[in-house]
Amino acid sequence: MGRGRGQSAAIPAGAHHQSAAQDRGARRPARARRHRAGGRLSRRAAGVTRVVGSRVRAWLWWVGLFVVVTVVLRASRDGLDVAHAVLTYLLVMLGGSVSGGRPLGFTLTGAGVLSLDFFFQTPYDTLTVAKPLDGFVLLAFMTTAAVTTELLAAERARAAEAELLAAERTRLIAAAEHAEALREADRLKDVVLASVSHDLRTPLTTIKALAQAGARQGDQNAIAIEEQADRLARLVADLLDLSRLQGGALPVHPEPNTAEDLVGAALRQVAGLLGDRTVETKIDFTEPALVGRFDFVQTLRILTNLVGNAIQYSPSQSPIELSVERDGDNLMFAVADRGPGIAPADRERIFEPFYRPASAVAGSGAGLGLAIARRLAELQRGTIEYAERPGGGSIFVLRLPADGAPEPL
Repeated sequence: MGRGRGQSAAIPAGAHHQSAAQDRGARRPARARRHRAGGRLSRRAAGVTRVVGSRVRAWLWWVGLFVVVTVVLRASRDGLDVAHAVLTYLLVMLGGSVSGGRPLGFTLTGAGVLSLDFFFQTPYDTLTVAKPLDGFVLLAFMTTAAVTTELLAAERARAAEAELLAAERTRLIAAAEHAEALREADRLKDVVLASVSHDLRTPLTTIKALAQAGARQGDQNAIAIEEQADRLARLVADLLDLSRLQGGALPVHPEPNTAEDLVGAALRQVAGLLGDRTVETKIDFTEPALVGRFDFVQTLRILTNLVGNAIQYSPSQSPIELSVERDGDNLMFAVADRGPGIAPADRERIFEPFYRPASAVAGSGAGLGLAIARRLAELQRGTIEYAERPGGGSIFVLRLPADGAPEPL
């Protein structure tokens, strides 16, 4: 293994060519999203129009009623006491406050004060308060109307808040029911996945045994069958492990292990995949022995997956770099290649189960390796991240706790 200090690097995403049919397929969801957004905006605009229309109608109705009441009272004021006008205007003001809220209520209150003074207090048809008692009547009317309007507005606000709370509660209940349905569907999916995977193992074993017998006799069909049976067996094993990881049934046992042993074991496992490629290892020997706390078997699986992916996507005769160094309280394993890289939109999605980016090599897998690797790292208080490599390519960085690192609180 080479010696030196590993350097971190990072890679531009490769260009992805899409056919015209894919372009049309991409445009159709975009048009659908625009239609849905337009529908939501139209419904919102219609709701605003209805609210504005109802307020305008309330203003027209109650202002018109106020004018009619004023005309009727003015025509018969010789036989009326000012108290009759006060009570009548209070009724109109209350109705306007209920229908139009605080602005209409205060508007009718102001109009009522002016009308009482102008039409129903002597001297008539002038805005003059001749008697102190008349001023008290106007003040009492204005105070009563203003307080009543404010109380009605506050009650309307409380009613609106109660409606919003009820709607929010209904929404939260619906969201909780939906989440519960999704959890149940996910649980059933895991059960079915585990059951099907177990049931596939027995026939796969039989198929492989029969294929091996033919392969030993040089039958090319049998050799192909054996290869595909191995590929399917790996897929079944990944499905089972993913199901166990999601169910919390795949334990890990972190213990002190050296990074050098882990790297050596990983290189031995991928030796048959290298072909004309090489793996350049860089381990920092200027520090004390690089010892981490990790489950050796499960971490070997993670590192083998990362190196295997780098081999698969690297150009022929392109070296792959595997470096290890201490990074604070962590050991940092970096696997760098000169492949096509990952598009920015896919750099987190590649860690989702069954997701394969557009740049994925045909027949390279079902999109489970990175999802399993990240989950195994997280179970050991570690992380896996993608970085773009300068000059082209990808870097996958695995961080695991170094031995002696403080435990989380």
